[in-house]
Amino acid sequence: MPPLSLLDRAAGALVGSAVGDALGAPFEFGPEGAYSARFPRPGHGGEMCGGGGWDPGEATDDTQMAILVGESLLERGGLDPADVFRRFQRWAAADPKDIGLQTEAVLGSGDPWDTAADLHFRTGGRAAGNGALMRAAPSAVYFARAGREATMEAGRRLSALTHGDPAAWEGTAALHELIRVALAGGDPLTAVPDTLAALRPEHRDRYATVLDPGWHPDLATEFNGAVWPCLGSAVWAVRTTPGYEDAVRAAVDLGGDTDTVAAVTGALAGAVYGLGAVPERWTEALHVPLPGFGGRVLRAPELAGLARRLAGNLTAP
Repeated sequence: MPPLSLLDRAAGALVGSAVGDALGAPFEFGPEGAYSARFPRPGHGGEMCGGGGWDPGEATDDTQMAILVGESLLERGGLDPADVFRRFQRWAAADPKDIGLQTEAVLGSGDPWDTAADLHFRTGGRAAGNGALMRAAPSAVYFARAGREATMEAGRRLSALTHGDPAAWEGTAALHELIRVALAGGDPLTAVPDTLAALRPEHRDRYATVLDPGWHPDLATEFNGAVWPCLGSAVWAVRTTPGYEDAVRAAVDLGGDTDTVAAVTGALAGAVYGLGAVPERWTEALHVPLPGFGGRVLRAPELAGLARRLAGNLTAP
């Protein structure tokens, strides 16, 4: 088999993240093992089952916000945080089926884009959710060619739009870097030590714990809706499985915040294994509504096309 191209890995990251999101959504806040209890035979089919308010194959706010980031990067020719924030606000005002409590509070606060998340954090003191981690695939792809520093800093800046806690920034930066390594054909697992070294020192130990090869999600001290156990669970799923499908299955089977853990896992596994590793029986049903944007619904081919434009740093047509 020939080596995977950057474009194939990029498409794998975006489509893989969306598929994980849609697979995990019906099991959100459910118990550990619920996915395998319902689908005990891997590869048998029917897994895009819908439920919990989601249609079969429907992606959630995780992927919807990710697309908004990606389209802003292309249309603005780079990172324009104010533009991303405005898109998020437009989307939130259209009453999406789901939106994180913290994200909703920040976007609806009426505060300026560059202070809203910080003010929310200073007032509430809790802002280390995984709501920025879930939407990281497009920006990780877009900035990959710029190298580690630029990729990680973009992750921090995008995270800071809705999450005022620097712990969330560092987790998003780490995921950006791991995806960047995978896109280049490297092993993101062996890149963990260098990634940790590039994090801000005050947050390094927390991420070193959850990214350690000996860590298991059962050892988490917080719900996996927090940024560090979410990232740790995704890396664990990729580390302990032989391919994309098994990694996403393992992620959903953890229970809890299943859509986001599986979306993050799918982004990383998709970058590692490429678009061809994402089962067609899953991509066929995949669809991503974009509330507030003219009734648009994106499917797997549109996501793959978006990913390829992002990887090439091309402007949108």
